[in-house]
Amino acid sequence: MTLQGKVALVAGATRGAGRGIATELGAAGATVYVTGRTTRDRQSEYARPETIEETAELVTAAGGKGVAVPTDHLVSDEVRDLVARIRREQGRLDVLVNDIWGGEKLFEWNKPVWDHNLDNGLRMLRLSIDTHLITAHHALPLMIEKPGGLLVEVTDGTAEYNAVNYRLSPFYDLCKSAVLRMAWAHAKDLAPHGATSVAITPGWLRSEMMLEHFGVTEANWRDATRNIPHFAISETPRFVGRAVVALAADPDVARWNGQSLSSGGLAQVYGFTDLDGSRPNAWPYVVEVQDAGKPADTTGYR
Repeated sequence: MTLQGKVALVAGATRGAGRGIATELGAAGATVYVTGRTTRDRQSEYARPETIEETAELVTAAGGKGVAVPTDHLVSDEVRDLVARIRREQGRLDVLVNDIWGGEKLFEWNKPVWDHNLDNGLRMLRLSIDTHLITAHHALPLMIEKPGGLLVEVTDGTAEYNAVNYRLSPFYDLCKSAVLRMAWAHAKDLAPHGATSVAITPGWLRSEMMLEHFGVTEANWRDATRNIPHFAISETPRFVGRAVVALAADPDVARWNGQSLSSGGLAQVYGFTDLDGSRPNAWPYVVEVQDAGKPADTTGYR
């Protein structure tokens, strides 16, 4: 699959799924603008080492062209200027990936609204919903200037799973469900312009933060299954990246318009694999385990 000549914006590409998606778009030959708040000169509240410059370098090393643009997607003027730069430098936008999140350090497990920290919960809503809407507002007008554009809203959980499973707290639950609905709503507006909108979820993601949480690296991640057997279904961030590439390269991508998709589910359709040649499909497994009365929520660090 090739995306030579295509231009993508991965909003929220500092680490995790965003970095994996950006890298795979680069591997397919695309020019990829990558955004986030952590640069080599300035950190976000995450206080982590990953930077958007590193992501851009990974895109270029993979075969594309990576362009790092520091952007806070809660600041409308910054997003407006970002899109103006893409228009000025490229004259087009073919793929928009809304992966902005930022809530890993804000949500609390199994807390009702009255026990959950209110400021953190409201901040999480702004980071996961407002950012996506602000970015869509500014970027979609450029994307629809040429037919065939693709909007990918990244979330946690399929519509089927989230509809019947409580996701940690009212705040987290709303964040992830709202993005699913957002993709469906954008689909209605984009279809008349020949563009497609989908929601996508990775499975249990072996992001930098998740590996660190379990005290393993990508090289020895299977060691974590000794204590967490379900971690065997996990996947690299590049797997969901390959899912996005498959969608972007599909001339019949409009068949997915408005749908909730998963990396594992799309691998069954398009035939791509993870970096190790495996083809994990987490969400059907999670549903099966849940139905058997055993907890296996894959909520984690993107």
